[in-house]
Amino acid sequence: MPRILIAVTHLLGSGHLVRARHLARALAGAGHEVTLASGGMPLAARQDEPFAFVQLPPVKVEGVDFRNLLDETGQPIDSDRRTTRQAMLSGLAMSLRPDVVVTEHFPFGRRQLVGEFMGLIAAAKAANPQVLVLSSIRDVLVAPRTERIAEAEQRIASHFDGVLVHGDAAFLPLEASWPVSPDLAGRLHYTGYLAEPSLRAQRSNPGGVEQDAGLLRCACNDEEAEIIVSGGGSAAALPLFELCLAAAGLLGPARGWRILVGRGVSEAAFAGLRDSAPAHVTVEWARPDFPALLAGCALSISQAGYNTVLDLVAAGRPAIVVPFDAGNETEQAIRAQAMERAGLARCLRLDGETQLTPFFMAQAVESALRNAPVPGVTIDRSGGEAVCGIVARLLDKRR
Repeated sequence: MPRILIAVTHLLGSGHLVRARHLARALAGAGHEVTLASGGMPLAARQDEPFAFVQLPPVKVEGVDFRNLLDETGQPIDSDRRTTRQAMLSGLAMSLRPDVVVTEHFPFGRRQLVGEFMGLIAAAKAANPQVLVLSSIRDVLVAPRTERIAEAEQRIASHFDGVLVHGDAAFLPLEASWPVSPDLAGRLHYTGYLAEPSLRAQRSNPGGVEQDAGLLRCACNDEEAEIIVSGGGSAAALPLFELCLAAAGLLGPARGWRILVGRGVSEAAFAGLRDSAPAHVTVEWARPDFPALLAGCALSISQAGYNTVLDLVAAGRPAIVVPFDAGNETEQAIRAQAMERAGLARCLRLDGETQLTPFFMAQAVESALRNAPVPGVTIDRSGGEAVCGIVARLLDKRR
């Protein structure tokens, strides 16, 4: 039974860890012995996971300052924490002697953690010289300066056997966000988007919802369906939540709204949202039945993170996406624009050429409810199945 070790550190929100868990479940379901090591803030764990899980001493960031790593109390991490994290990862590699090591996002990102990722690879190769080393990335990357692009490609060429791209090249190729050289192109393996199969199954009948050709259609009374507002797991969606509260006040109580707040938002900020909400707007913490709520909504308003977009595509409901683009973050904007081109959502920008005011958002909501876009493409969401075949082929080739 091949042994696989996946290393991930999520810093802002939880998307990287969620995707790594989907990858671990898919590979474990194919008969691999999988261990997932996470170095970001802990998330609630399921009790029935088919893989082993190891939590490193966590690190996080505040806002979009990815240079300064903080501990769980918000203090800058010290050298002891770095040393402990690196020792734990290297120790895992030496004890497990994995056949495959997967580094999530590295070396395309996480430069501030280069020591522990490179130490992991070195330890894995010392324990098993035939180990297959793969990078695992989402569909869109944030391209850094030219010299750092060259640095990432040099590490891929020297230390990695391939790159798993969890996206659909026909919908959004990696070239849209990262300059792909001929050498890198030869190492890319598109898997399709990576969603958990069990979640797709749960969406099949979430109370009055029918499934047709892989997409869900709402069979409920649209006059009673809510507008669902979501923003992932971090506090980055607070401006969007505040904007939607104001827009809901302008539109009045004819339709209910539900704002789902991620656990990265402070208790004080959550209370502020709840206290300022009109009577027809429910503000609550994010719920595990989010896909079912989404499948039955009249309209979704959200950011454009990887996992949120997968939920939107699966639900097949009218959608407005407002990408998070503070600092140098371009990932969500690129994905949101691709969704608009494909007829999957309308893309609005908080800081675009036309300022996104509550009145403008209220108009956009009314328009979306009247004239839902017609999807022009389908998106490959079979990443869990495809990645198992890719890993099996690469292992066979290595042998």
